[in-house]
Amino acid sequence: MHQPGRLADKIVPFEELRQVIAARQAAGRTIVFTNGCFDILHAGHVELLEEAAQAGDDLVVALNSDASVRGLKGPSRPVNPQEQRARVLAALAVVDFVVVFDEPDPGRLIEALVPDVLVKGGDWPAGSIIGADAVKNSGGRVMTIPLKYGASTTDIIRKARQSV
Repeated sequence: MHQPGRLADKIVPFEELRQVIAARQAAGRTIVFTNGCFDILHAGHVELLEEAAQAGDDLVVALNSDASVRGLKGPSRPVNPQEQRARVLAALAVVDFVVVFDEPDPGRLIEALVPDVLVKGGDWPAGSIIGADAVKNSGGRVMTIPLKYGASTTDIIRKARQSV
């Protein structure tokens, strides 16, 4: 059984993660899932991840791949490549698993993993959270966490460009 600990052990390919999550759920553990680009990690990201981790036993963070981020944010993004973004997330004690995905949204992952809790930031209206129906239909719950810091990667990049 996969035991996350070292950074490399926390970054898991999808097929392996699916097996690990199924075994953990069968053992009665509560799986929490969130996702994002996490291009420049900031206090708002950390707050979201800390609160998400409190909602269950194991926190899975699905990370948009470089191609996925470019499709969502434009050709100048991401600032940091996916390997580095995954490593930074894996270094956080509250994160148990990181999985990288290429699609524009995590719908396929959520439907395959069926986490017990799906978490998004408060900037996502409840009706637009991808995967919410799959989680609710399996008896799980969807949480939104209010944004507290007013920080966004886009704002950080804009400020940095203005100061150059």
